[in-house]
Amino acid sequence: MSDLETPPPPVQTGEKRVCPEDEEQDFPLKKPRTEAEHDNGAAPSRDEEASGLPEEEANEGEEEEDGGTFADMMKHGLTETDVGILKFVSDHEGFSGILKERYSDFVVHEINKQGKTVHLDDISVPADTEEVQGEDHQPKEDDVLTEEQKQQLGDLQLYKNKEGNVSIQVMDDTKEKRTLIHKAIKTQFPGLETKTEEKDGCKFIVAYHVAGKKALAAPRKHFWPKNRGSYCHFVLYKENKDTMDAINVLSKFLRLRPNMFSYMGTKDKRAITVQEIAVLKITAERLAHLNKCLLNLKVGNFTYKNHPLKLGELQGNHFTVIIRNISGSEEQVHQAMTSLKQTGFINYYGMQRFGTTAVPTQHVGRAILRNNWNEVVDLILKPRPGAEKEYLVRCREEWAKTQDPEAALKKLPNKRCLEGQLLRGLSMYGKKNIVTAFGLIPRNNRLMYIHSYQSFVWNTMVSRRIEAFGLKAVGGDLVLRGTTAHVLSAEEAEQHSIHDIVMPLPGFDVIYPTHHIGEGYRELLSADGLDIDNMRHKVKDYSLSGAYRRVIIRPTDVSWEVIHYDDPRISLVHTDFEKLEKKPAPVFNTEGKYRALRIEFSLPPSTYATMAIREILKLDTSIKKQTQLNTLWFN
Repeated sequence: MSDLETPPPPVQTGEKRVCPEDEEQDFPLKKPRTEAEHDNGAAPSRDEEASGLPEEEANEGEEEEDGGTFADMMKHGLTETDVGILKFVSDHEGFSGILKERYSDFVVHEINKQGKTVHLDDISVPADTEEVQGEDHQPKEDDVLTEEQKQQLGDLQLYKNKEGNVSIQVMDDTKEKRTLIHKAIKTQFPGLETKTEEKDGCKFIVAYHVAGKKALAAPRKHFWPKNRGSYCHFVLYKENKDTMDAINVLSKFLRLRPNMFSYMGTKDKRAITVQEIAVLKITAERLAHLNKCLLNLKVGNFTYKNHPLKLGELQGNHFTVIIRNISGSEEQVHQAMTSLKQTGFINYYGMQRFGTTAVPTQHVGRAILRNNWNEVVDLILKPRPGAEKEYLVRCREEWAKTQDPEAALKKLPNKRCLEGQLLRGLSMYGKKNIVTAFGLIPRNNRLMYIHSYQSFVWNTMVSRRIEAFGLKAVGGDLVLRGTTAHVLSAEEAEQHSIHDIVMPLPGFDVIYPTHHIGEGYRELLSADGLDIDNMRHKVKDYSLSGAYRRVIIRPTDVSWEVIHYDDPRISLVHTDFEKLEKKPAPVFNTEGKYRALRIEFSLPPSTYATMAIREILKLDTSIKKQTQLNTLWFN
């Protein structure tokens, strides 16, 4: 999972790029689950509308909420100690710094299953002779539109046409000619739909923006050469947009269902990220045309293959991170980075795993596991402290006052948010059938609640393990032999290091350490009203099999430098897109008003870059603490 980080202060004016098509999505995208649910930190089941889920909401501190500022909302958020994140590996002195002051301070490049770091460095369409076989006798699509018509259609595609449509008169009116024009418009100007109209005895083809249910219509079938791979693989470069939002936008322009796309992992929103995507039977040419209008998304490096991508196939992610306004001396920085490179960091689940509001997601997960469905509904719908969008405040107040799901639902302009989905379920199935009503929430979102509880237990027990035994393997610890956990004897422990040790996420198919930390799992779950020997649930989806996770992760490809700069608004990273545009790399001063730490490192799947940064700075990475730090810095 690409690391989903805390949303620090407002993005500087002029950085955010907006494509008009991005403003509204007509359909949600469900995220499939994997057991290793994270790809360096990005949860696979994030819903930007779901205020109780483990990821940041779409505002990310960049604008004020209706109910107050993001900083106000975070006054009631969680800190690291609330979720069991307590220990550090090294004993170096920490120092302050601002994480993600700008989204361009966090750049993620996927590492594919071949071990290659993915880059966007070619937006050309590959030669494909198969595509035109058997069609030489037909006019080319490019030939049927005049330059003036292409200009008009381009303006319409970019929402520059005030009329809202473009009419093209068909001079040589034949079905074949009309078909060519229809196809040319849809191929060259993704996002536009066409229809044929007759006016004053003349045929016109009218182009207009696709919208609503038309976006979900099955794509028209086009000739597809047998010798060409069925899947077009391409590199997706995105800025300040989450993976699922990006795929929704591509789906809308291409008139596809989102499940036609596949990928190896979701990536952070508040970042610049580069990853591989595959789509079924869409040509590179159609995809390349999107680069004309998607200003915060770019696609390229097209190839055709016979297979889609699968979640979890990646080897990890490579991170380039800027930590601005650091206070540490050169020696402190050297000590911190050397420790990270040589020893690593505690493999905690990051703060984004536990939500950003006053109701922690692990509390909802605990209630689900305890089969306490009234508490589940109460935790999700009850009024909560802290600033929220005004319509959510009104919805919660209505629910608290009337317990009427239909009345509360009317307060929500967007019924697709998590609260809306639950209320719709309650209005359909009644408050006596909460399990079925809760099922209207997408499965991945529901599972994230119980995974959040597992993560809380893991963090807590690892902190206790480090406190009790430090950074050495001891008898009773667990190591993996293949996929099977093995309990170390005292003698065997002498042959292992802390980097070999794993700890279990609670479930019915794992074993626990045989020293007193193992018993601590039982005590913790018992205090929460759960039986560690019975982790199967009445509802199969909520049965936890468990898993094993390494206690310490050592990053690879670690490098760093302290840079100086005077203008806090400039980007300090040379992105793939800037390289394509042949823009110069940033030039760093030998002296400057501000100092920043620029670091690079690679992490395997299922690890959080924020936890590596936490080890460097010795600072709380929670949104609550980072927002306070950023507020102080900007004031």
